[in-house]
Amino acid sequence: MSTVAPEDPAAAARGISRRTQSHIYRAGISGQTPRVPVDPLQLETAARRALSAEAFAYLAGGAGAERTMAANRAAFDAWEVWPRPLRDVSSRDLSVDFLGRRRETPLLLAPLGVMELAHADADLAVARAAASAGVPYTLSNQASYAMERVWDAAPDGDRLFQLYWSASDELNRSLIGRAEASGCEAIVITLDTHLLGWRTRDLDLAYLPFTRGLGIAQYTADPVFRGLVRERVRSAALNGADEAASGDKLRMTPRTVVAGVGIARRGAALTGSTRLRENLRSPLPRAAIEAFLDVFSTPALTWDALARAREWTSLPIILKGIVHPDDAARAVDAGMDGVWVSNHGGRQIDRSVPTLAVLPAIAERVAGRVPVVFDSGVRSGADVFIALALGATAVGLGRPYAYGLGIAGEAGVAEVVRNVLAELDITLGLSGHTSVGDLTPAALRRADPSAAVG
Repeated sequence: MSTVAPEDPAAAARGISRRTQSHIYRAGISGQTPRVPVDPLQLETAARRALSAEAFAYLAGGAGAERTMAANRAAFDAWEVWPRPLRDVSSRDLSVDFLGRRRETPLLLAPLGVMELAHADADLAVARAAASAGVPYTLSNQASYAMERVWDAAPDGDRLFQLYWSASDELNRSLIGRAEASGCEAIVITLDTHLLGWRTRDLDLAYLPFTRGLGIAQYTADPVFRGLVRERVRSAALNGADEAASGDKLRMTPRTVVAGVGIARRGAALTGSTRLRENLRSPLPRAAIEAFLDVFSTPALTWDALARAREWTSLPIILKGIVHPDDAARAVDAGMDGVWVSNHGGRQIDRSVPTLAVLPAIAERVAGRVPVVFDSGVRSGADVFIALALGATAVGLGRPYAYGLGIAGEAGVAEVVRNVLAELDITLGLSGHTSVGDLTPAALRRADPSAAVG
């Protein structure tokens, strides 16, 4: 059975998503079906089948018993769209003002790292799909391709850069400078990963992609980081250190050999050689992983440290990982240009507060002074509608586009984005509204937890 080529996602973004259903149904007459499942649950199931166990665990998993992930979804279930018929909704507008520009839609792609776990084209494919949809893409600090490569792949796309605050200020400044030079519109500083969460699925598999040299392309392409790696190699040589002396000698198994070969293949950025044999012999690739693990984050991150970022760039700075109204207010007082309400998709703290539950209080506290971006738990256009009604300026989509990437590459990402935008537009019209900018809590009703689902 053949599959249907996706309708231009930008068309759906311009308020004509009614064509999406017609496109799918008409294609179905000749036996064509969507490349990726439209239903969010089936989308995840298909991704599980398409990906390796390690890749799916990393992309789909959360912290602890994953109660925060469940709470994120349950928070959406607490709200219902309240339709108002007999209104003229023949013309609908999804556009919003965000970072000084009018955007076609309120959707943006949240930063997801190590996309090579899903597809070899990774961030390049995501960037192209986002650009075709007119949706901003937030590049991850843990990317599989350097930001400069992403710019080359989608030069006309709108981009933000997400920074994990490193233990090296020199590296932080370098990454921010590169983002500015690569056409990124804003710096998104993630606040909730100063320590790595207790991720049970990854721990059960003893799998962290960074230890295989995955997801560190932003670092290995950075001149400051390369200097850190070479200094590490020089220091080890001067001290006569080796694996045996440190007690960290790996037990050689087939999996160890495969991991070592993978690391060596990714060593070209550091060694300048594409020859596998030379990279296997070079200490640089392994030193890069150790240097990354040393500097990736710092538990000493404070508000005072963030003030330095304001000195390093003129780009807008958005703080991601805000879940308390007091922190949102302090971000505004500190001169930040936006707050991103997020609990990292439930990946950092088990039993954390669900983001949708705190969104209204944060939006009220910010009071329109800066944009409020929202993510965590978003799976559909109806979810986007609810988040906008509760005070979000823009809404970040995460895991669903990674699932689309794993199933069908760039086309899979494009279809996921298309489907979310189409459902948002349809929900807007069916509920009696014509503009996402007009949505307020009055468009919703608190769900009755005792009511049965019909």
